[in-house]
Amino acid sequence: MTSETKKDDAPTRSALGLGSNLGDRKANLDEAVRRLEQTEGVTLVSRSSNYQTPPWGPVPQDDYLNICLVIDTILTPHELLSRCLEIETELGRVRDIRWGPRTIDMDVLIYGMEKVEDEDLELPHPRMGDRAFVLIPLAEIWPDAPLGDGRTAAEALETCPDQEGVVKLEQ
Repeated sequence: MTSETKKDDAPTRSALGLGSNLGDRKANLDEAVRRLEQTEGVTLVSRSSNYQTPPWGPVPQDDYLNICLVIDTILTPHELLSRCLEIETELGRVRDIRWGPRTIDMDVLIYGMEKVEDEDLELPHPRMGDRAFVLIPLAEIWPDAPLGDGRTAAEALETCPDQEGVVKLEQ
């Protein structure tokens, strides 16, 4: 099986990371989740709590609101990525500054046990095991999520730096 075609219609358990730091952050996340749920071939399994997190990277900007989702999907990894990019565009995402502010950011983190490495997509996401803003919400809803490096989300969280900056918000 390649990342372009699936042999059957059995859904694949996958994880997504979403973030927003422009406009109404919660509304942006809610709308992205709503649009994803309306996507044929995607079933929402679980949504994490909302977490306020400091920006990551070299660009000064406002704090993010981050969540993780667990989904079951019959889309291929590239179809799932394509749908996420469509939703970002629909919600006004502009890609002008790397690691810059954004209305919505949707990352495919995990697609079953599949490994993908090409110019468009790398799975499992290569840096999620070092990012508290991903691991904390992911471990909340899927502690046994396989990171692809032999660790689960919960195990990686035990040694992950910068956890103190990730604050769980009341729903």
